[in-house]
Amino acid sequence: MRNFFLKTKRLGFSIWSEKDLLDASELWGNAEVTKFIVSSGKMSEDEIHQRLKKEMETYNKAKVQYWPIFLIETNENIGCCGLRPYDPEKNIFELGIHLKDKHWGKGFAQEACLAVIEYAFNNLGANALFAGHNPKNVSSAQLLKKLGFTYTHDEFYPPTGLYHPSYLMTKQEYKNK
Repeated sequence: MRNFFLKTKRLGFSIWSEKDLLDASELWGNAEVTKFIVSSGKMSEDEIHQRLKKEMETYNKAKVQYWPIFLIETNENIGCCGLRPYDPEKNIFELGIHLKDKHWGKGFAQEACLAVIEYAFNNLGANALFAGHNPKNVSSAQLLKKLGFTYTHDEFYPPTGLYHPSYLMTKQEYKNK
């Protein structure tokens, strides 16, 4: 059984380790998931391993990452959701989520993001959260608006080579929800 540092009704959040390479491969090795994450549309085994390593390094440096998320009932990994430093001087984190495609459309993305937003503002004292999405990913745009993010600008995202619509949620906006 995994240890969860954060839970919702259905989901448990853990921390990536080298032992999670199979879960990482099932997530980032799926072209349906990565078509919005990387320009090639698919990650190689080496890119998946590097992504996992990057998440672990981010945790070691900043105590945040796109944490692996699991169904509490079955302990099945369904993807990842979490934070990374975006503007550390202003205490702004970037929110992100990647779900395995068989778990799309079940409300997990919203449930996970709401838990991470609450964690960021209440546990980490974030001043704001940034989020962006691939311009072709309509579902992510709808999710960010549902969560209460406000569109601010388009920002170039090197992994896709595209300008991603970008959003912000301030601590004040969070408190006023």
